[in-house]
Amino acid sequence: MSDVDCDAVVVGSGPGGATAAEVLTAAGWSVIVLEKGRNHLLSLEAPHEPLRHFANDEIAAHRRFLLGPDPLLEPRTYRRTEADGERLAVGNVNNLPSTVGGGGIHADAKLPRFLEEDFRLRSTRGPVEGASVEDWPLAYDDLEPHYTAVEQLFGVAGDAEANPFAAWRSAPYPLPPGDDMPMAVVTSEAAERAGFHPYRAPTGINSIAADGRPACTDCGYCGGYGCPVQAKSDPIAALQRALRTGRCDLRPESYVTEIVRDASGRRATGVRYLDLREHPEPSVREVRAHHVVLAAGAFETPRLLLRQGLGGDLVGRYLTYHYQTFTVGIFGRDTGGERGRSVTHLHDDLLIDGPELRAVAREAGLPWVRGGVVEHGAGHMPVEESTTYGPGEHHLPSMRDSALRRRFWVFTMQGEDLPQAANRIDLDPSVTDAWGLPAGRVTYAPHRHELVASAHAGPVHEAILRDAGAQAAFTATSPPQGDLDLHATANPLGIAPASKHVMGTARMGADPTTSVVSPEQRLWDCDNVLVCDSSVFVTSTGYNPTLTLAALAHRASTLLVGGGR
Repeated sequence: MSDVDCDAVVVGSGPGGATAAEVLTAAGWSVIVLEKGRNHLLSLEAPHEPLRHFANDEIAAHRRFLLGPDPLLEPRTYRRTEADGERLAVGNVNNLPSTVGGGGIHADAKLPRFLEEDFRLRSTRGPVEGASVEDWPLAYDDLEPHYTAVEQLFGVAGDAEANPFAAWRSAPYPLPPGDDMPMAVVTSEAAERAGFHPYRAPTGINSIAADGRPACTDCGYCGGYGCPVQAKSDPIAALQRALRTGRCDLRPESYVTEIVRDASGRRATGVRYLDLREHPEPSVREVRAHHVVLAAGAFETPRLLLRQGLGGDLVGRYLTYHYQTFTVGIFGRDTGGERGRSVTHLHDDLLIDGPELRAVAREAGLPWVRGGVVEHGAGHMPVEESTTYGPGEHHLPSMRDSALRRRFWVFTMQGEDLPQAANRIDLDPSVTDAWGLPAGRVTYAPHRHELVASAHAGPVHEAILRDAGAQAAFTATSPPQGDLDLHATANPLGIAPASKHVMGTARMGADPTTSVVSPEQRLWDCDNVLVCDSSVFVTSTGYNPTLTLAALAHRASTLLVGGGR
């Protein structure tokens, strides 16, 4: 009888875990995937068809936490700096879905690649005082075959010739772009008049029927929701193929609490988890495996490692988000934002080195400044909009006028966030989850670089929106700066970062004294444990992280298969 239950146990079923499971099962390995959340995605019985649990339901998604986690059961905490004491806020802090499919379920599936420069930022741009800007231990050329593979596996829709700043690629996108949102065409034309280069966003959403799933119906409930027709391919496509090999066992409601190690502590023998399907007291179960793949996300992966002292002193440090800058335009007409995918157009110009950004950097006393990819997008859905106006006689007229939904359009800049050792995830000393485990705590304040980049982007984008026809335009950021009491009461995004892009908390590198995992994404102090999520990012770049974390998971899993069981 074998002394293991599987070749590899994967913790987390989001884009990284799903990609790892697909690569490993395709190579003939047996895999058990443990997911803390419930399963609303795929039948666990062959032929593993979609469950159709999702609907255009704001209450279920955002008030009843259909996708999880419930912040009352699984709170997180936040503070700006250690000077704030133990915490400033408790509850929903950067919560990503805790469900089969992970963060891929709620995303609107923008899947751009990083640039060549993103992997060698210190070499090309130089250091920045007060930040830990480092080169990645791999180059774009090393990852390009895996970018291509993941785009094919996910069925990314896009135009390979559209973005003049994009890195080289060895193959076109497998699917054509989807339909344009009409208002995105208007704002793209205004951006072009300002000298920018907008392009159709590459997305993991079927623009035509593909992989046994229909094309997007442009229902409008994309960002923040599960897809009712399963037109989003990430990560349903990878999980479905892994399950259909017969070598993948997916176990939802399985909360991993411990990595089990041998007597030396240098090798993992599996994991222990709570079987949350059992009430009121979940059983403790164990999976024995040759390899452990951590893909719980850049918040939950360090939280697990920290509980056991695994990974060294840098676990949780160099936390990055994207410093988000929202520039809002209020128009005198319906922008049509209720229909279509959440984002169909992007522009990258504020990431690209040039005379204007060099002048901004000089004036601020910085060596360089990078902004981020800018999303052309719509606003609130009806229930969410209703919460912004407050009670009173003004409420119904405000809803009829619908300035924050039907007449609303926004540029969102996902600004590059420079890594700082003080920005971290650790274990809260007194707040716990419903199972008695320490909550994760965020300590985060942006570097001056992010504030300068944001201050430059706001007026530029306000001018573009006015040129597109906006009657008024204004800019806000997350996390907000300044008076905490003001933002706690007046800012619907709250005081903690609203970004769902969490990165860098188990960074990769060639030197075990300055990194948590090797270039192959193995823990330096337990080398049969791989990290296959955005924890390993060295820098945040200014691009959405999902495609790159999936490409890294594809690369790490491919290397693992090549090394043998």
